[in-house]
Amino acid sequence: MDNNLEKIQVQLQKDIDLPYDELKTKYISTNGLLTLAMKAIASIPNDQKAAYGKGINQLKNSVTELLDQKKNQSLIYSPNNRIDPTAPFDVNTPKNDRPQVWDIKGTKHPLHKEVEKLVEIFQRMGFDVMESKQMDDDYHMFESLNFPVGHPARDMYDTFWTEDGFVLPAHTSTMQNRALKQSNPPIRVVLPGRVFRHEATDASHGHTFYQMEGIYVDKGISLANMKATIKTFLEAYLETDLEVRIQPSFFPFTEPDCEFVISCPFCNKTGCSTCGHSGWIELMGCGMIHPNVLTQGGIDPEIYSGFAWGFGVDRLTMIKLAINDIRYLRDSNLNFLRQF
Repeated sequence: MDNNLEKIQVQLQKDIDLPYDELKTKYISTNGLLTLAMKAIASIPNDQKAAYGKGINQLKNSVTELLDQKKNQSLIYSPNNRIDPTAPFDVNTPKNDRPQVWDIKGTKHPLHKEVEKLVEIFQRMGFDVMESKQMDDDYHMFESLNFPVGHPARDMYDTFWTEDGFVLPAHTSTMQNRALKQSNPPIRVVLPGRVFRHEATDASHGHTFYQMEGIYVDKGISLANMKATIKTFLEAYLETDLEVRIQPSFFPFTEPDCEFVISCPFCNKTGCSTCGHSGWIELMGCGMIHPNVLTQGGIDPEIYSGFAWGFGVDRLTMIKLAINDIRYLRDSNLNFLRQF
């Protein structure tokens, strides 16, 4: 091969990682290396033209093959990182050995984005954060929360159990006892985590979802403090003014027990599909922490009082992002996820 062609061959090996457009411009544009080399064939002696032409064809085939590879890779990943799930790729390939096209950054799931927003709001309000466990025991799931052995309220929770007697938490309230014991009052902490319930799945229910618990314990804490705290948080997250009310409910770990209800932020109480045409949305359980729960956490209920609340992150995300089916959040549907 001609010395000039050998230099182009060496240069091509160095440029193998160039993007498609840069490689195309450098080698086959009007002033590209390969184009100029082909034009130079007229000045090659007749007895050398055959060898030179053969070398040119070999180079042309190499450049064309490399450009085709890069073009196919660009189809696998568009500028929006749209992935062809049928494209072969060994996930065990060391990062440095992967094709350059696979070295892209992923995106956060919409649920994780919303959890971060929720946590940020509570942190601005002065709350600490403690992540919930994904496997726990009977004491933290029930006994520490005023569910004695045999208590009928245990049947309210369709709980998953392991053969070793461990439980998959049905609520992030399993962390209340630990949060109470970790420091002395005042205690302000939110407890995000994943929970599991043995129930049927439909558009508004799932067996696995995210929940966020919160507790506030100090001297002289009342229901008025609870109502103001939750209202402040919800208005910051939903970015609108709300009317709120509390209505009676039942939870063994609070007394009194409440459900927190907000005016529908989408229809201003005129009625829409989000609120079931009632104008109001029942959003979470809450209430004053039961004295027995405080005692289990090493807190004297004669001196301190507190409130707790818990809400489904999935449901709040559905309201905020106008998602009408909870199953979309876990279907791994790329067309759905790309919207967020």
